[in-house]
Amino acid sequence: MSVFHYFSKDPNKRAKFIFNFIAPIYGRVDNTLAKAFSESTKIIDEEINLENKTVLDLGTGTGAWGAALKYGGAEKVHGIDMAEKMLNQAKKAHPNMTFSIGDVENLNDVADNSFDIVTASFVLHGVKSDRRNLILSEMERISKGHIIINDFIGKTPFFIKFLEFMEKSDYKNFKVNFCNELKDRFKNVKKIQSKYGSGIYFATKNI
Repeated sequence: MSVFHYFSKDPNKRAKFIFNFIAPIYGRVDNTLAKAFSESTKIIDEEINLENKTVLDLGTGTGAWGAALKYGGAEKVHGIDMAEKMLNQAKKAHPNMTFSIGDVENLNDVADNSFDIVTASFVLHGVKSDRRNLILSEMERISKGHIIINDFIGKTPFFIKFLEFMEKSDYKNFKVNFCNELKDRFKNVKKIQSKYGSGIYFATKNI
């Protein structure tokens, strides 16, 4: 994919270029991510018992978040991402997971109510509220009950702010508005801050 896609007005083309481009870097920092994610899964396990749960991880990247949930007790974790190079890293690093290429805003090939938990890590802040709503709609449709978002809460470190500027993300509005966006769609919404300006958002599907 050409570097000119970074300047594209199409956010999907721009994001796909960025994440394919940085895939090798993400692969190298997986160990650091794994340590942070391990702490986050402890928070999740206190709220939702991960044992024997099936999990769909949207925007899985190199698979570190999904792997943390697998190691935390989930029976099956499947990751979906639009960046092929990210998935190549993921398949090598996490053979105990399965992966496929897909658009997280349109997952027609994934059946309704087919996973116990649908999750996303540092995905939803990257798009505007209208696209977040599309992703949340898919998460609601696919989940049997639980939606878990690992993303920004609280103060964002300077280096991360720079990365978000390069990505042209919506992280500032996300931090202000996301809980209300969840409450408009789900019941039992809760957020718990962890470390480094991140945390977990929990929501329960209205059944």
